[in-house]
Amino acid sequence: MAQRVDFTSEAFFRDPAATVARLRAIGPAVETRFPIVGKVWVTTTYEATAQVLKDSATFSLRKEGGDVAGLRWWMPKLVETLASNMLTTDEPDHTRLRGIVDEAFRRRAVLDMQPRIRAIAEELVDELFGQGSPADLVARYAQILPLSVICELLGLPAADRPMFIGWANSLGRVSGMIGFLSVLPAFGKMRRYMAERLRVVREQGGEGLIAELVRVEMEGGRISPDEMLSMLFLLLNAGSITTTHLIGGAVFELLRDTDRRDWLAADWDRAGLAVEEFLRFVSPVQFSKPRYVRQDTAIEGVRLKKGDRIMAMLVAANMDPQAHECPDRLDLERRPNRHISFGTGIHFCLGHQLARIEAACALQALFTRWPKLKLAVEPSEIRWNRRPGLRSIEKLPVAV
Repeated sequence: MAQRVDFTSEAFFRDPAATVARLRAIGPAVETRFPIVGKVWVTTTYEATAQVLKDSATFSLRKEGGDVAGLRWWMPKLVETLASNMLTTDEPDHTRLRGIVDEAFRRRAVLDMQPRIRAIAEELVDELFGQGSPADLVARYAQILPLSVICELLGLPAADRPMFIGWANSLGRVSGMIGFLSVLPAFGKMRRYMAERLRVVREQGGEGLIAELVRVEMEGGRISPDEMLSMLFLLLNAGSITTTHLIGGAVFELLRDTDRRDWLAADWDRAGLAVEEFLRFVSPVQFSKPRYVRQDTAIEGVRLKKGDRIMAMLVAANMDPQAHECPDRLDLERRPNRHISFGTGIHFCLGHQLARIEAACALQALFTRWPKLKLAVEPSEIRWNRRPGLRSIEKLPVAV
């Protein structure tokens, strides 16, 4: 029998470990209903989560007919086009698509971007209270920094940034089928915008990853027009939204325990270690994309049938006491840290290096400029967006 869980409730986002523990007591994989997706199994342990993510032969992102496993019958063709990207593609197409943009996200390339990322962060923290105090750190900082970086990486005009933020905010409020249908006009606008940017670069040339995609297209054979649109949609959204939630969640945790803030600010060489723990504890991406079970199988003794769907619950893996000592405790010095926030297997997050550096730069720039930053409200007043699968703070009022 499917377990009743509200994955969009304030209680779940405020304390996901409690819900995860209840589900884990039932079994390593539990059948439930997930918003928009419908009936689906979810993993509750580290080992079960890793098994689903690594075994792409058994747990496929595509149904046998080739459709994306997470799409529903009521979703229009536009959604299918934008959703058909390397995150929802099995081999060999996954490697083909990932190889086109992989070089831009390699460690050396990202490290070369670090001075620019730090400069953008410093500009933004200088302007944090430009419209008065308190300021919403999400809207004034956590949202703008990663979006600015990915726009420069793609070669998108800085002037279009407010439009992207508007789209992101619309998507962030989606918690069910009706909400999903209400944002379809935004999907259409995004598609038209990206198609126009590709047209301009084809005709006039350009810089960044869009120009690289056009170059690959002109060489022929490696990427289709629809795949190019889907790639841009993925990079723009996944390349900024998830890091926004990581930064917002990390700052919230530092401000509700200022001893942690002061410990980190005393030695910024600790930033890398702290970011790994924020990735685990905040778990901004809580679930993987739905997968289709291609054959009867078992996950740690739980039987699944061919045709079932399953989602790897990343937050459950990150809160599993078998993998992490005292997992419900935020420990900025945690070693080792076996978090699975970037996934594992062939779909391990392409932008993991970029997200880590952006988060470290964001925290250092913020608390160097505003060392006594504090929450402008009680921690209990903070609310999370109701978008299922992402743990994202709605607003984070701060003051000095």
